[in-house]
Amino acid sequence: MRTPLGQVRGLGAARSGTGHFWLQRMTAVANLVLSIFFVGLLISLAGESHASVTATLAHPLVTIVMLLFVLSATVHMRLGMQVIIEDYVHHEALKIAALMLNTFFTIVIGLSATFALLKISFGV
Repeated sequence: MRTPLGQVRGLGAARSGTGHFWLQRMTAVANLVLSIFFVGLLISLAGESHASVTATLAHPLVTIVMLLFVLSATVHMRLGMQVIIEDYVHHEALKIAALMLNTFFTIVIGLSATFALLKISFGV
């Protein structure tokens, strides 16, 4: 015979809280480094012509770093909004709908930015 506390001890919040915590922290650190690159790129491209900006963004190294920035930022955004929704939306159906919309919105933003970067990179 086990007590209710004994049944749930060590399980955590569906056994996924630690992974969520570390992924959010890892994307935060990645965003810090990648944001510095992004801001530096914006400063260096200030006042440049459209052709110069597209040529810079078409460079493979710049494209890869920008794609990493988009990936890290969108994952971090989704995780952060998920925590807010789970903490402050109390109606269960509304919470599920908000979590689904959060995921779909993040996918749309990430794919749109990726498509734009790849289109510039391949010169299409």
